[in-house]
Amino acid sequence: MSEALAAVETAGTDISVPAASGAHRFWRRLRTQRAALVAAAVVALLVLAALAAPLLTALEGQDPTTYHPTLIDSARGGVPIGSFGGASADHWLGVEPQTGRDMFARLVYGARVSLGVSLGATLVQVVLGVAMGVAAGLGNRWIDLILSRITDIFISMPLMIMALALLAIVPDSFPRPVLVALIISLVSGWSTTAKMVRAQTLALRNLDYVSASRLSGWSTSRTAVRELLPGLAAPVITYAALLIPQNISAEAALSFLGVGVKPPTPSWGQMLTSADVWYQAAPQYLLLPALALFVTVFAMTVLGDGVRVALDPRAASRLRIGTGRKRESRAEKAAQAPNAAAAKAAQVPDAAVVKKEGRA
Repeated sequence: MSEALAAVETAGTDISVPAASGAHRFWRRLRTQRAALVAAAVVALLVLAALAAPLLTALEGQDPTTYHPTLIDSARGGVPIGSFGGASADHWLGVEPQTGRDMFARLVYGARVSLGVSLGATLVQVVLGVAMGVAAGLGNRWIDLILSRITDIFISMPLMIMALALLAIVPDSFPRPVLVALIISLVSGWSTTAKMVRAQTLALRNLDYVSASRLSGWSTSRTAVRELLPGLAAPVITYAALLIPQNISAEAALSFLGVGVKPPTPSWGQMLTSADVWYQAAPQYLLLPALALFVTVFAMTVLGDGVRVALDPRAASRLRIGTGRKRESRAEKAAQAPNAAAAKAAQVPDAAVVKKEGRA
C-alpha cells in the first residue's frame, strides 16, 4: 500500500520512513536520462504551442485561413515575394505559395490537429486494448479463443487500405479530425495493445494475491480493477508512449494522401501534399512542416523510450543518445579497474620468482 511505512536501518539505528512512492521512483530514474528530459521539454513546448495557437497567431496578427494575394508573384506561378518565402515582421515564417496564407499560423494550428488526433487515437487504443486483453486473459477458454481471433483479424488489416476505404464512404459533414482519430485507433494499435495486455494478464493471474482475491469470492471485474490494473500500468504506459509517434506519422500519411484532414483546416501532412510542387521555388514550404514532423516524432520516440527504461530499470535503452552511454562506459571501467589492479598485483610476485629461478 502507498501509505505503508518501510523500516530502514541507518547508522545503527532503526528509523521508520515513508516508502518511496512509485511516482517518486519513476521521476528519480527518469532524471538520470538527459536525452529523455530534453525530449520531454521539446514535447512540452510543442503541446504548449498547440494549445496557445490562437494567442500566438493573435500576437503575430495573422490567422491560418486568410489569403494574401498581394504577397505572391502571380507572374511566377504564385511564388511568395521576398526572401525566405516572404518572411517579415508581419509574417514570421513567410507565406504559403499560391494562396499567401501565413505559414506560422498554419504550422501552430497544424500542431493542434496532429497532436490532438494522435493523443485521441492513443487513448482509444489503450482503453479498448486493455479491456479486450484483460477480458481474454481472465475469461474462460472460449472467451479467450473468440477475443484472440478477433484481435488477430484486426492485426492483419492493413491500416492505409482500410483507412482509405472508410474515409471515402463517410460523409464530409462528420468532423474530419475525429474521424481520422477513430479510424487510426480502431483499425490499428489497439489489437497489439490487447495482445500485450493478455500476455501480462495470463502471467499475473497465477500470482498468489490475484488467486487469493478470486478464491475469496471477488467478481472478475473487481479482481481486474483492484489487483490486475496496477500491475499492468507500467507496460501499458510504456506502450502508449511509443504509440503516440506512430499515430502522428499515420495521421500525416493519411493527410498526405489527401484523405485525412480536409482544407481549410491546416495539417502538417496536408501541407506536405502540395509542397512537392514548390520545393524548388519555395523550399521552406516543404522544409517547415517536414521539420516539425521530424522533431515531434523523434522527441516522442526518445521520451517513450525513456519512460520505458524508467518504469523497467532492468531494460536497457534502445536509443543511446546523449551522455548516457559515456557514463555507462565510465562506470564499467571504474568497476573493472580494482579487479585489473588486483590481478596485476597478484602477477608481480610470480614474475619475480620466475626471474630469480631463471638466474639460478
